[in-house]
Amino acid sequence: MRTLGNILWHIPFLGFLTAFGTFIIGGIFIITVIGAPIGLGLVQLSKFLLTPFSSAMVSKNDLNIEQNKIWQSFSLIIRILYFPIGLILAIVTVFQVAALFITIIGIPVALVLAKSLGTFFNPVNKTCVPRAVKEEMERRKVTAQVAQHLG
Repeated sequence: MRTLGNILWHIPFLGFLTAFGTFIIGGIFIITVIGAPIGLGLVQLSKFLLTPFSSAMVSKNDLNIEQNKIWQSFSLIIRILYFPIGLILAIVTVFQVAALFITIIGIPVALVLAKSLGTFFNPVNKTCVPRAVKEEMERRKVTAQVAQHLG
């Protein structure tokens, strides 16, 4: 079913164009060096947009990847400066989601794009992982919460 979703995302809905556009914008940010945290996040988002039904975007903090403190503070400053651009990208994506909701077959694709809106606003320290990894992370989180409540 995920393969069919990925095929529908690319063939009639031209999802590869969205992924390519996001990759180009991310590449421009990486070239500027100052925008590297944003660019790296947008490149990961473009990787997600190539196979949105088979992968997921997660925070590096959830994966327990340690970040340099200087990089974290630099990323925070860049994230604040990036907000207007992220807002424009998110508005474009909202229009794309609305257009996809018009057709019945486009609703699953629209839901995937709607889930990625948060990454357009804040792509810093996010990475693309297979869906199985995200499901395992959620399972471990729930198991830890159950163990905490049971004592």
